[in-house]
Amino acid sequence: MIGKQIRIERIINRNTGRIVVVPMDHGTTIGPIPGLEDMRETVTKVVNGGANAILMHKGMVQAGHRGGGRDVGLVVHLSAGTSLSPDPNAKVPVCTVEEAIKLGADAVSIHVNVGAETDADMLRDFGDVSQSCMIWGMPLLAMVYTRGPKIQSEYDVKYVKHAARLGAELGADIVKVNYTGSPESFREVIAGCPVPVVIAGGEKVETDEELLRMVAGSLEAGGAGASIGRNAFQHADPEGMVRAISMVVHEGTSVEESAKFLESRR
Repeated sequence: MIGKQIRIERIINRNTGRIVVVPMDHGTTIGPIPGLEDMRETVTKVVNGGANAILMHKGMVQAGHRGGGRDVGLVVHLSAGTSLSPDPNAKVPVCTVEEAIKLGADAVSIHVNVGAETDADMLRDFGDVSQSCMIWGMPLLAMVYTRGPKIQSEYDVKYVKHAARLGAELGADIVKVNYTGSPESFREVIAGCPVPVVIAGGEKVETDEELLRMVAGSLEAGGAGASIGRNAFQHADPEGMVRAISMVVHEGTSVEESAKFLESRR
C-alpha cells in the first residue's frame, strides 16, 4: 500500500534503508526518570543527533513537539504497563491507531512479552492492532521480548529468534528484539524473520563502546538499525551519543571511530 510505504519512508533513512529510533515511553513504566523530565529539550537533542524517529505515548506528543528544527518521524506507542503492577510484564492497549493518526503519527508500536502470564491477551491485542494498521496503511513496530517463568535468559538466541518471527507472523513491519550478544548468533534471528529487525538498547551499559559494538554487531548480522532509549537520552551527551549511533548505522563508521568522535565532544 502506497500510504504505508510513504509513512515508512518518514521513519527510515531512504538511502540506507536503516533506522535509528529513540524510544521515550519509559515514563509510563517507571515514571519521570532523568532525561525525560523536559520532553521538548530531550527530543531536540536526539533529533540534532540524527535520530530518524522518536517513540512516545500519546500524552507526550504535545509535550515533545517543537516549533522548529529538523523534522523527525513520530511513532506513537499503543500499549503500556507499570513497574508497580502485580504483573509488570503485562501490557494493555492504551491508545488506538485512529488516535495515533489524529496525533500525526508516522507509525505505531506495541509491546508484547511472550511467556508472561498474560501473553495470550497481548497476542490478541497484537492481532487487533495489526488489522487496524492494515486498514489505515499505518506502519507497525512490534517490540517483542520473551519474559516469564519459562524463560531462562531473554537474550538466548532460541528465544529471541522466536520473538522476531512472531512479530513478523502477526503483521509487524519492523520488529524490535534484544541483541543476542554476537553477530553469529544474531544471524539466526535475522534468517528467520522476513521483516526488518532492530535491536533494543536495554539497561544502561558500562561503556559507550559496548553499546556501539552491539549496534555494529547487529548490522553485521543483517539487522536494520537500533532502538536505543536510556543509553541515548540518559547519556551525558545525548546528541553526541545518537550521532555516534547514527554514524555506525548509516555511514558504516567503525566502532572505534564513532567512540573516538564521542570522546572528542567532552
